[in-house]
Amino acid sequence: MAKLATKDKFLDFSDYGRTAGTQIAQTLKNTRFTPIHVSLLFGVSGLIAIYCILSNHQYWACFFLILKSIIDAADGELARIRKTPSYTGRYLDSLLDMLLNFLILTAICFVSDSSFQATLLAFFCIELQGTLYNYYYVILRSKCKGADKTSQIFENKIPKAFAGESQKWVGILFKSYQMSYGVFDKIIQKLDYSAAALSNFPHWFMTLVSLYGLGFQLLLIGLMLAMGWTEHIIPFFIAYSLLIPVLIIIRKNCIKQKE
Repeated sequence: MAKLATKDKFLDFSDYGRTAGTQIAQTLKNTRFTPIHVSLLFGVSGLIAIYCILSNHQYWACFFLILKSIIDAADGELARIRKTPSYTGRYLDSLLDMLLNFLILTAICFVSDSSFQATLLAFFCIELQGTLYNYYYVILRSKCKGADKTSQIFENKIPKAFAGESQKWVGILFKSYQMSYGVFDKIIQKLDYSAAALSNFPHWFMTLVSLYGLGFQLLLIGLMLAMGWTEHIIPFFIAYSLLIPVLIIIRKNCIKQKE
């Protein structure tokens, strides 16, 4: 079970950790480590990055943010290698990402002159940007034969647990996901609801949208920290959201369902 069929793969700027993540997954495939363990490990890497930000070790913060993206790629790859898809892992992964994003921006707020109000706005913007990328990416995966389909275009009901996972925990994590991500999903779906009917997206468009993927966002944050541009991170990600309407206009005008 691949994430995408070969014909649908595109240059994904946010997925630079995939090769190293796959190597990690291959190393762990015959061990007792589960994808959940790997998800928790990327959480640890994110927390170390936050500590480095607060301690003014910004080069190390950059390193651990990039490492977090690499480990983040490994958990899904391990599940695919073992052919053990999991809604538990899918929702836990997303919830950890949101929590870490908030804590990373809060740490940046503490070591810069940015206000907490601006930080909250930047957090909202980052989540909205990531949701746009995920929305189009999940649509693509949903129409791709043999692709990973643990993510749904419209997360409206509790999915049936896969073999080996608890339906109770799937339900709890799904409701937590809805409470945290629901508003972002609804906003993006409202802005481009018709995209869900498309059968595919051209590679160039998905590559463009991948500028909003979490991996690329963390790479930008890490590089800005390492270059001493900490003061500019919060305002940058607020302004970066100006691309959202541009991408949606491009999608609506250039990519339509074939008659």
